[in-house]
Amino acid sequence: MATKKPTLLIVDDDAPQRSLLDSFLKSQNFETIIVDSGEKALQVLASRAVDMMISDVRMPGLSGLETLRRAREQHALLPVLLVTGYADVREAVGAMRDGAVNYLSKPIDLDELLASVQRATGVAAEKKQIDLFEDQKLSPSIVAESPTMKALFRDAALIAGSDSRVLITGESGVGKEVLADLVHSLSPRAGGPLVKVNCAAIPETLLESELFGHERGAFTGASQQRIGRFEQANNGTIFLDEIAEMSPQLQAKLLRVTQDGRFQRVGANAEIFSNVRILAATNRELEEEVEKGRFREDLYYRLNVVELHIPPLRERREDILPLANHFIAEFTKGRARLSASVTEILEQYSWPGNVRELRNAMERAALLARAELILPEHLPAKITNEPQTPRPDVGNLEEVERQTILAALKKNNYSRTETAKALAISRRSLLYKLQRYRALGFKVDPD
Repeated sequence: MATKKPTLLIVDDDAPQRSLLDSFLKSQNFETIIVDSGEKALQVLASRAVDMMISDVRMPGLSGLETLRRAREQHALLPVLLVTGYADVREAVGAMRDGAVNYLSKPIDLDELLASVQRATGVAAEKKQIDLFEDQKLSPSIVAESPTMKALFRDAALIAGSDSRVLITGESGVGKEVLADLVHSLSPRAGGPLVKVNCAAIPETLLESELFGHERGAFTGASQQRIGRFEQANNGTIFLDEIAEMSPQLQAKLLRVTQDGRFQRVGANAEIFSNVRILAATNRELEEEVEKGRFREDLYYRLNVVELHIPPLRERREDILPLANHFIAEFTKGRARLSASVTEILEQYSWPGNVRELRNAMERAALLARAELILPEHLPAKITNEPQTPRPDVGNLEEVERQTILAALKKNNYSRTETAKALAISRRSLLYKLQRYRALGFKVDPD
């Protein structure tokens, strides 16, 4: 006899956030009911039984906190999980006194979400591990051997099926555009357009027109109507690279699009609707940009429903040689291979330019090599001449750091937010480290 699936009530006014929670929790063998307001949530609770409610804190009309209080009047034992931005974490902590079983800070850590739901419902749902490589869902151009990158691709596959907005972070050259391509290709929008905009490469005076289009005569030189990138991306995906370079004025206009998909061409009065999924990327720490007043807090949370952080190549050295061999095979059509001395140099180099620098180095080597063997003299001088200073015992340092973080995590009842505060590091840095530890088999979630 089949076990009844727990029913979860998801309350959020943001459609992409609802979509993410809905698709992810269904994939973990839960039934879901989704509503967009506290008022509708109370109507559901009055008409049928649910096993748990997951609610955003900030919503028009009834807030998540007021919805929690009213739900408790009729359903004293209903488990309630609150989702909140860091600006109102204090409110969420206070809500624990009103009966919330826990709160999650945005961006949501899916593994933390699953652990919280499992504890509250008393169901140890089997977590599906997606092996993209065995299932041949990935493009042959994607190479990953490190546990961290395999975990990252697993998360990308889990969220691809929703309409959630995604913020891709990482240093320049780590492969943010490649990850955006993957999310689009695995999504239901794969048959639609994928439109890419580098916000740093377009002058500020032209970026608004580039994104939203303009009418004839809207400004000097506008001799005809122009369709913007958001219109081009209708029923597909738009990838906004280097999003932190956008001016505050344009950020305000982008916020409107993230809310309801509506915008105006420059010089027009009529509104246009575009059914588009937004993927954004940056190499900056957006939380710091928000704190310094250079990036809108509300836009940050709109874009950052899910964050996918790509670590630098120097922190995932298992990927260096597989990537190098892949690029050499691509550029020489399989005719050349790396010599032992070259592999040693590649493994020791710090790769400040990340995967992009590695690709460029392999392209240069392929052009210079006349035989079937890639030798050190075929590499850029910057790589071969890097001083080989004695390195600290990285293994021991990482072990001490890992023990410190895991001990703090346990002490703070596995709360990511409280653990980050205790360690005086950003929550984003903590989530990235926990992702690595989880991929290596360490316990980072409560039982």
